[in-house]
Amino acid sequence: MWEYTDAVREHFLAPHNVGELKDANAIGEVGSLACGDALKLFLKIENDRIVNASFQTFGCASAIASSSVLTDLVKGKTIDEALAITNKDIADALGGLPPEKMHCSVMGQEALEAAIRSYRGLPPLEEAEGTIVCSCFGVTEELIRRAIRENSLTSVEQVTNFTKAGGACGGCIPRIEAILRDEMGQQPLTPIQPVKKPLSNIERMQKVMTTLNELVRPRLQQDGGDVELIDIEGSVVTVALRGMCSACPSSRLTLEGVVQQILREQVDPAIVVREATA
Repeated sequence: MWEYTDAVREHFLAPHNVGELKDANAIGEVGSLACGDALKLFLKIENDRIVNASFQTFGCASAIASSSVLTDLVKGKTIDEALAITNKDIADALGGLPPEKMHCSVMGQEALEAAIRSYRGLPPLEEAEGTIVCSCFGVTEELIRRAIRENSLTSVEQVTNFTKAGGACGGCIPRIEAILRDEMGQQPLTPIQPVKKPLSNIERMQKVMTTLNELVRPRLQQDGGDVELIDIEGSVVTVALRGMCSACPSSRLTLEGVVQQILREQVDPAIVVREATA
């Protein structure tokens, strides 16, 4: 279970500047729903100064918190001042992020740069940055090299934490290792840390119940909804949506994008959430 700061929890449960900014003149989009995280950043720029900002995010608690705090950080800054904001600045503003979630702060930095590039009439980052190394998540070689340099990364595991590259099929890991060796001047790579011991059934059940009560339910209750735990069988969690959520036409998105996403992040990546049948 990830250890989150109070700032992350606050921005996740009550995010700032959410939604489309109707008069935005700079928009940056990064990630994709297929990859699990997506961010659309809206900026209103006047006389080269960002006067307003908002966001739409599909992702985990860290992604939402990173997007929220980013909009606070950029307001009032000139374009050049905003471009100086790094993923480390975003994470620091939240009091830190778990190592496995640093890619969420990188996504915020990418969206900011993409929005400013669009404002300046420059091509999208994926066109400008060249060769794709990780086809599963669309991560370019330049992004990997930049993450290594700016964050002093020394292992494939760290590169995955910051960029998601290598986190799916693993076919790009040899290429990531080669890039690491090149950036480190052929120095030995830091060994990958051993895999964590799987949760026992009792531990999984306890964490599922705690996470539903402390993180999922407060999130849904903000919009008049709620969720009730019905059953836990191995990695399958059966719930019933209540309140506004039960009548919502996008209940499937709520199950997968909120309930399942949070449980996977907090408890076990293998969890599958199902809705109880009547």
